[in-house]
Amino acid sequence: MSEERHIVIIDDEPDMLETCARVIHRMGYKCTTYEDSCEALEEIYRLQPDLIITDIKMPQCDGFEVLEKAKVCTPKARVIVITGYASVDSAVQAMKEGAYDYLSKPFPIEQLQLTINKALQHIALTEENQLLRAQLQEGLNTDNIIGARGGLQNVFETIGKISNSDASILILGESGTGKEVIARAIHKNSRRSTGPFIPVDCASLPENLLESELFGYERGAFTGANMTKQGLLEMAHGGTLFLDELGELTPAMQAKLLRTLEERAIRRVGGNRLINIDIRVLAATNRDLEKAIRAKEFREDLYYRINVITLKLPVLHERQQDIPLLVNHFCKKFSQDMHKKVNGFTPEAMKAMKSYLWPGNIRELRNVVERAISLSGSEMVEISDLPEKVIGEQKKILPEQENLGAFSFHEAKDIWLKRFEMEYLKELLDKHHGNITQAAKSAGMDRKTIHRLMNKYDLQRGS
Repeated sequence: MSEERHIVIIDDEPDMLETCARVIHRMGYKCTTYEDSCEALEEIYRLQPDLIITDIKMPQCDGFEVLEKAKVCTPKARVIVITGYASVDSAVQAMKEGAYDYLSKPFPIEQLQLTINKALQHIALTEENQLLRAQLQEGLNTDNIIGARGGLQNVFETIGKISNSDASILILGESGTGKEVIARAIHKNSRRSTGPFIPVDCASLPENLLESELFGYERGAFTGANMTKQGLLEMAHGGTLFLDELGELTPAMQAKLLRTLEERAIRRVGGNRLINIDIRVLAATNRDLEKAIRAKEFREDLYYRINVITLKLPVLHERQQDIPLLVNHFCKKFSQDMHKKVNGFTPEAMKAMKSYLWPGNIRELRNVVERAISLSGSEMVEISDLPEKVIGEQKKILPEQENLGAFSFHEAKDIWLKRFEMEYLKELLDKHHGNITQAAKSAGMDRKTIHRLMNKYDLQRGS
């Protein structure tokens, strides 16, 4: 809003300052003026203005110094330079160095107003774009998309492409990987974002209740149906229906759902009237639906109706680089919720968090961080604040070969892989005397992968 905008004017001519300030106040913006450009430079960081209007030719600090200082101290501000010499060269130089626009003295009031409005509109547009990106990031990050630049980069990029499509999407991933969070992000950033987002847990209700919940019912349809009730499919009209744990639907419910998706219409339980619905369907499961199809447990036609686009979410231990980001995110959240001053995890505690396999994925990590913040008696979470299962993972990260049988197949596989990665990386770095470029070339790997593995196992070049 206009009253929130703050404009700073710097000019060694008092008359120019007074005229500009009068115009800006009339436009409804806050205005601060400086004759002394050096004083202005000292105050810019504190004021954090939206717009700076500065003369170029001044006796102490000139407009180029103001421009350079502004880029460092208040990078979001736009700078308009004024030149009394109609010097095209100086104006071009200022634009090259980051000025938004320039004015040549003398200029009419209308031109000043137009230039200010253009600059503030540009700021507003930039802020709006940043807000939209932040909303997408928030939708993806709400508990989960932290670290999208890492292990979820491909998922994040795909979401950007598919959000505005009406294609059905199947989200695959283990329990706790954040499938519903991803679904909400897709909805939030789609053209249906103003419509409802209706989640349905297909595994939590028996078939008879799920049918009435999904399709609704007419009054008198069954004992206890004292009034007509809309179903979740009908409630999702104009928005998005999210079918969680799709693989748990019974064959009968699969058939009814398929008919609904093909006809885009529903019939309430006990009713005869068809009700048209306009919905986008997102579904999620941790089951192997192709295997279920082969076992005659899931309808192939429903699978292809829903699985137009597939999103596969990685498990947390495949997102090693994201674990510290998630830990710090939840640490900040729970510290605020519990009104405790906990600033982070000690290096030893963080190392234990990175070493643990996280079979429960982000949901389990969130639980562990919440527990640690509750138990912590200092400003840093100590390793003693973590549960034994997390601490113990460090001890078994590279166990003796004969001990692998003590673990489940998946745990043993992960442990063996970690042992292989560490031993291979040590030998590779030793062979090339710590030269990462040569090591990467020899191994047919990317340098970034070498660095990631070195960080993962706390290896130095000379290790």
